[in-house]
Amino acid sequence: MKKINLKDYYSHITVDTYIDIPDEVFNIFEEYRKAEQAYQSRIRYHKAYYSLDRGDGIEHTALFVSLSPDEIYERKLTTEQLHAAIATLPDKQAKRIYAHYFLGMSKAAIAKAEGTSASSVKDAIRRGLCSLEKYLKNNF
Repeated sequence: MKKINLKDYYSHITVDTYIDIPDEVFNIFEEYRKAEQAYQSRIRYHKAYYSLDRGDGIEHTALFVSLSPDEIYERKLTTEQLHAAIATLPDKQAKRIYAHYFLGMSKAAIAKAEGTSASSVKDAIRRGLCSLEKYLKNNF
């Protein structure tokens, strides 16, 4: 258990309010604090002291683009085609491509987890992508 002051994390709290929280929650608070500090640092570095938020919804529409039903259907088809193509790959290639592109793991991390060399992972991913390209060109 860690003790935090809510005033440090919430700007609308004006008096010191100390509470005990579990370590997992504290870690989340610290991650947020560090991310916010990095964001403020980037604003200062790039001198971006402006905002699109004018109250007319322009920032909201810039951030949250609503998709048309056609676009939703097209994305669904594309996703299904991609999963079908990945299913045609050998198991190792499919797992390595999934880990690298969907889970965001580096090739070195995949190699370490599998106990192989990074070059073999890199080659397997490259061969898998070539196979995916051929499959998608021939079938869709």
